[in-house]
Amino acid sequence: MIKVGIVGGTGYTGAELLRLLALHRGVHVEVLTSRQESGKRADQLFPSLRGHCDAVFESPDIERLSSCEAVFFATPHGTCMQMAPQLIERGVRIIDLSADFRLKDRDVFQRWYKQPHTAFDLLQEAAYGLPEWDRFGIAKARLVAAPGCYPTAVQLGLMPLLEMDYIEREGIIADCKSGVSGAGREAKIGSLFCETADSFKAYAVSGHRHWPEIEQQLAVFAEGPVGLTFVPHLTPMSRGIHATIYVRLKDPNADVQHLFERRYSGEPFVDVLPPGEHPETRSVRGANVCRIALHRAPDRKTLIVLSVIDNLVKGASGQALQCFNLMFGFPETQGLESLGLMP
Repeated sequence: MIKVGIVGGTGYTGAELLRLLALHRGVHVEVLTSRQESGKRADQLFPSLRGHCDAVFESPDIERLSSCEAVFFATPHGTCMQMAPQLIERGVRIIDLSADFRLKDRDVFQRWYKQPHTAFDLLQEAAYGLPEWDRFGIAKARLVAAPGCYPTAVQLGLMPLLEMDYIEREGIIADCKSGVSGAGREAKIGSLFCETADSFKAYAVSGHRHWPEIEQQLAVFAEGPVGLTFVPHLTPMSRGIHATIYVRLKDPNADVQHLFERRYSGEPFVDVLPPGEHPETRSVRGANVCRIALHRAPDRKTLIVLSVIDNLVKGASGQALQCFNLMFGFPETQGLESLGLMP
């Protein structure tokens, strides 16, 4: 039984981690932290955990967290980098759900997250936690940076095309929509029901924090620079990411359906739909699955990739647990067998 800690267990990703870990047969939540909720049982805050989780919130403490073999950070940006060096020095392995270790260039991190990076050595060491890309690097890592939700949907939709040089590297467009839980559990006017219901809007059009992360990883897949336009939108649903990605094929006759089916063959959490299908966010609600469909525009040279995930599962906590399984030798699917909820 692996002892794990969760730092920041009161947000949506922390709650989702608790739900998924309750289904995992090889894990015990040894430490669960929250300064504000210290002393309260997790199932008081999240009644859905009743009978499945006996963890009690406590204030973060390095010595207590050092008793764990792995620690998940479901915290705001800037927290993990402060604690990670001390924990890793004590032999604790870390899965960070924030952006602290996703960007390899600390100047880029500072520009987009408005704070200096204080753990540069670990920044260079951290494995990027997209199992479909670097499963073996994740398995041996001391520190894993779990990707963001938008980056996961976009990268899985583009990875085969860039790896095999099927598309033009410039002019890629990712038109993406997210449910409101992507904004977090804090009380904010923009997340109120009356502000989001019966409405639809773009935001951060001139620059979103996930853009440099997406572009960084696409360049890794392509082994060269990639030009990306990324526009996020807020939709009146609680969960889900829908990415509509537009690319230009180098060869209009390329068999992209076969390319995707071959690339993701055997991947437990990527489902390439048959030609002509349209994936729905509700089909992945609560599941650690990315569903992808491919369409040709009438000009035959423009390929449209549709990619959907649950932003809290494959886009956050589920993917983090997938990485944990790789790091500790569990079956990659353990604790992640839940199907999408319909309706």
